[in-house]
Amino acid sequence: QVQLVESGGGLVQAGGSLRLSCVASVTIFSGNTMGWYRQAPGKPRELVASITSSGSPNYADSIQGRFTISRDNAKNTIDLQMNSLKPEDTAVYYCNRPIGRFVAASWGQGTQVTVSS
Repeated sequence: QVQLVESGGGLVQAGGSLRLSCVASVTIFSGNTMGWYRQAPGKPRELVASITSSGSPNYADSIQGRFTISRDNAKNTIDLQMNSLKPEDTAVYYCNRPIGRFVAASWGQGTQVTVSS
């Protein structure tokens, strides 16, 4: 049973933009905070943005002011609008429901974002 499906990644030049989307199963999504994570080569996975069920966002310092997280509660989706991309944003991006230091579901396949300099 597929619970999280990410899409929208690609190859972009530094300074460019991408918009990622995640579709989640209703059991994970409904009424819960959701988040976008990323994992760069050789580095641990990190939470970069989250959004509460009522739409309040929170961002990691590394992406503050450049990325915007949003959600559509009717469609069980969250998006991540990424602007002013930098080479250090290169990573596989995943969505999930954060529960403290853990997550609620198995990871999806993620979507690769590559930013060239």
